[in-house]
Amino acid sequence: MNEILDLLKTHGEKLDDEIARAAGLSLSKTRLYLAELAARGEVMTYHSTRFLEGQKIEGIRCRWSGNTPKATPGKKSKPSNLNFV
Repeated sequence: MNEILDLLKTHGEKLDDEIARAAGLSLSKTRLYLAELAARGEVMTYHSTRFLEGQKIEGIRCRWSGNTPKATPGKKSKPSNLNFV
């Protein structure tokens, strides 16, 4: 399972079959590990349907739950001071 976490940390969001190929695991074993990791809150998963060249591809997309996007560079807006009466 650590292989899957390391893969998601370095490569970001992936489809379950991509994870299985990269980790050298069967798809059923990968889905079992992903379910365990999701139950522990270490990864976030959702069902995904894509169409590539007219072919329907269904799977489970997942990402590491500790993954937060970096702040964009530049000036940030400041909250306005609203006084509600």
